[in-house]
Amino acid sequence: QVQLVESGGGLVQPGGALRLSCAASGSIFSINIMGWYRQAPGKQRELVAFITRRGNTNYADSVRGRFTVSRDSARNTVYLQMNSLKFEDTAVYYCNADVFTTRHDRDDYWGQGTQVTVSS
Repeated sequence: QVQLVESGGGLVQPGGALRLSCAASGSIFSINIMGWYRQAPGKQRELVAFITRRGNTNYADSVRGRFTVSRDSARNTVYLQMNSLKFEDTAVYYCNADVFTTRHDRDDYWGQGTQVTVSS
């Protein structure tokens, strides 16, 4: 079993910054892609950013240039630095990881979500 635990959400003013963290633990052989999704009220969950095991990154157009995804593979942790936050960034942010629990067994895991609210 694998658990993803997020932290770092909260309330911030427009233009402010937050840093989210997500630590994976449990029966982990290796982790391929780690990433962040978000879901705003009344909207579908959408990809925000992801990072591969080799450090390649990809971002949604709406956050490119403002958000930075990074990872500490030794700690099985992924981060999302969010700068220049906008009202429309308000959402529940979910961590996602593509985990090998053995050399051959692979599954997709989600965190419980952390609320980010951008408000004046």
